[in-house]
Amino acid sequence: MDTTHRSELALGTIWFGTRQDETTAFALLDHYVARGGRWLDTSDNYAFWESPTGHGGASETVIGRWLRRNPGIREHISISTKVGANPTVPGTWDAPMEGLGPRAVEEAVASSMARLGVDVIDLLWAHIEDRAAPLEEQVEAFGSLVAEGRVRRLGASNHATWRVERARSLARTRGLASYDALQLRHSYLQPIPFVPLPSGHMAATAESLDYAAAEGLGMWAYTTLLSGAYARPERLPHAYRHPNTERRLAALDRVAQRLDATRNQVVLAWLIGGTPAVTPIVGVSDIAQLDEAMDALALPLDAEARAVLDGRDAQ
Repeated sequence: MDTTHRSELALGTIWFGTRQDETTAFALLDHYVARGGRWLDTSDNYAFWESPTGHGGASETVIGRWLRRNPGIREHISISTKVGANPTVPGTWDAPMEGLGPRAVEEAVASSMARLGVDVIDLLWAHIEDRAAPLEEQVEAFGSLVAEGRVRRLGASNHATWRVERARSLARTRGLASYDALQLRHSYLQPIPFVPLPSGHMAATAESLDYAAAEGLGMWAYTTLLSGAYARPERLPHAYRHPNTERRLAALDRVAQRLDATRNQVVLAWLIGGTPAVTPIVGVSDIAQLDEAMDALALPLDAEARAVLDGRDAQ
């Protein structure tokens, strides 16, 4: 279990090889490592919807080339990748995904390792739920990867809490490794309950956060900065347009002004210092955005600031 959490940001690499060319990706990777970054987050399906092939794999391929270009860097970098959501029909969201059946998992992991050029994946995520494949088979498939030494840790991304708990229980009875981390959509602003989110996205809830904290699971969050909406409010998705958003943005601005920080930095610091502590995944377009995010690691978000952000202050 992730019982020794280290405050850090994971570099999101979703657009590597599609929207971001290799030169840009390499520059971001180099700078992230220079700033002390450790985790790269990718997936076998990134980003099939942007790729002329209609398949994922571009992001992992770019990371693999960067690793080969920098001998020895693998000792300082951890790889987080996901399987289960590559389309069976190129470029199509509505067709069945590869899923989490044993054969699909085996083939996906082998392909990811080949693209990355690694002999072990540090953290492998079940990307989305697969309710067609028996959960017992999923547990066996993922647990076997750890037993064989090809994967170090397992995580569940976009899974209902009860499904994670059931999988962990099944793994315990079989003496297998199971999920010790959750990955969900999470930010300081919260969406309206039951309003549809982008396909495959599942938002963190009070229950899932409490479960992660109680069980000592690592908590990872994506879409942490809402695709730039904190800096550019016109980008705020419809699901986040409600009265409580205005209250929370006002609190965010109060804290940002007092700390001489940006909204983005306060949001990231709030996530990192919460209960459970969160590892935010941050995708950036340039070095300046990366520096802004990395500087949040040192932001002194004290108890008073958290009280303001959480609506517990006297005002």
